[in-house]
Amino acid sequence: MTHEEAAATAKAAAEERLGGVYAFAAYFLWGFMPLYFLTLAPVGPWEIVVWRILFSLVFCAVLLTITRTWGKLFAILRDRRLVFWTIVAGLLIYVNWQVFLFGILTGHVIEGSLGYFINPIVTVLLGVLVLGERLRTAQWVAIGIAGLAVAVIVIAYGSFPWIALTLAASFGTYGLVKKQIGPQVDAISGLTLESLWLTPIALVQLVVVATTTGLVWGTQGPWHTALVPLAGVITAVPLLLFAAGARRARLTVMGLLQFVAPILQFVTGAWILHEPMPLERWIGFGLVWIALVVLSADSVRHVRRSAAPPGLV
Repeated sequence: MTHEEAAATAKAAAEERLGGVYAFAAYFLWGFMPLYFLTLAPVGPWEIVVWRILFSLVFCAVLLTITRTWGKLFAILRDRRLVFWTIVAGLLIYVNWQVFLFGILTGHVIEGSLGYFINPIVTVLLGVLVLGERLRTAQWVAIGIAGLAVAVIVIAYGSFPWIALTLAASFGTYGLVKKQIGPQVDAISGLTLESLWLTPIALVQLVVVATTTGLVWGTQGPWHTALVPLAGVITAVPLLLFAAGARRARLTVMGLLQFVAPILQFVTGAWILHEPMPLERWIGFGLVWIALVVLSADSVRHVRRSAAPPGLV
């Protein structure tokens, strides 16, 4: 190996490590996101989503100005296909944000974490139902175990985990839409357009909240008032870190790191907020974790087998 080749290999390895750091930072911030939104109480979930949409749009506009990338945004707007998919992505992330915040502010942080634990399994299932992909045996086993986990929670625990399933379905489908868009829409432009398409919904929702329960922002003192606009930053920064990580890190690294966020959310709900975790719920979560171990091990094995030279598998 020449000096130039060695330098290029070392640079690629450094980029991969940096990608892992970016991805870990993104999932770490997502993991502790419930604590931020809890500090916004007594603002309700319907009002918080409004500010999240509007301040995300403002923050993204600032980023586009600083990075001088408005041209990328206008190029996307000239492509009807991309505009359509960004509208669909916006509606999906709206459902995800609304249910996520409802769960956090009504004492269901643990159930929200369950949704993000299930999300990789939902993603695999969507690959079959929508893209016509064929599953390996281990993937079918993981899906079966996850289905059993939901049945345990419904029957034994006596509660249908609609928050978890809605979060998993909405975010899984959101990821599928992002895959359809591909690299044609960068992270900043994507979030800008998604927030832009949701602005009419946000404004209608703002009027409804104002005329029913009343707006809380601005009535709880200067510190609380200053915290609310940070919703735009809290939304955009992890997304940008994730995009930077995804471009550099291997898929197996990204796949394993994605469990950082739901683990931290689970810890937040169980040990910081002291949400109930009876035996039936532990059994349900345990089955989900077994399914994820099966899925992750199969994914790592498949990647290694695909990368190995013929005859060495």
